[in-house]
Amino acid sequence: MTLYRSLNGEMVALTSEEETARLAEEQAWADGQADRDIAELRTERNSLLAQTDFYGNSDVTMSEAMTTYRQALRDITNTATSLDDVTWPNKPQ
Repeated sequence: MTLYRSLNGEMVALTSEEETARLAEEQAWADGQADRDIAELRTERNSLLAQTDFYGNSDVTMSEAMTTYRQALRDITNTATSLDDVTWPNKPQ
């Protein structure tokens, strides 16, 4: 498979060195997908935790259900690896 790049408006075949470098870049990007997925999952999880942080104030009593919910959110990265395979716990009322 020959890879091309645009040079002054014309498509020019990459040299073997350029092609090797480009394929290495693409592989590095693909290899980092799991890290990007878990970072996205943690961002969403952290947002959900932040929405319930006020329950941790000293003047608010946190229910057992809320404690369980927050712990389930913290544990979510033990089982899920991306937003596609996560089952979010239900937030108690």
